[in-house]
Amino acid sequence: MHRFTQKLLTDMKVVPQELDDVNSLFSWHVNILQLRRKHIIFVNDLSRLCIIMDGIRSSQLGKLQQKFVTEFKGYLKLQGVKNSHIDQYLLESGEIIIGKTTDRSVLGTMKEMTLYCEGVEFDHLMDLSVWLNKLIYKPIEYEKPIQVFMKTLKERYSE
Repeated sequence: MHRFTQKLLTDMKVVPQELDDVNSLFSWHVNILQLRRKHIIFVNDLSRLCIIMDGIRSSQLGKLQQKFVTEFKGYLKLQGVKNSHIDQYLLESGEIIIGKTTDRSVLGTMKEMTLYCEGVEFDHLMDLSVWLNKLIYKPIEYEKPIQVFMKTLKERYSE
């Protein structure tokens, strides 16, 4: 489930659906991140894990969804997450449904990440996501998003 900001809903020309409550592990807030050019930032509601990507133009919702899955899998593999845990997560998360943002705390973390991005340069966008996910954030008890996400996957999917 992806919860788009109004700015991104307008940019992608998407009408949001009414969303039921869902496990925060499977919910992501999504917004436009303006660096030197347009990027999209995804922030997981539970762990605050973020994925930043570019190459998406207005109205390319299908491409956005496909690229998210590809970038998400690539990022988690880079971090040493088991393929079986990644596959289980994607299977359990189900079809991507677009709705409106609902959690001011997640939006606050997203704003904080946006501020951290100002003036910071990396050769690859993946490196920016890696860096942001190793910072500590108050809403997750001053832990690092990657550690929270990996711990949650391990607890949920380990036999």
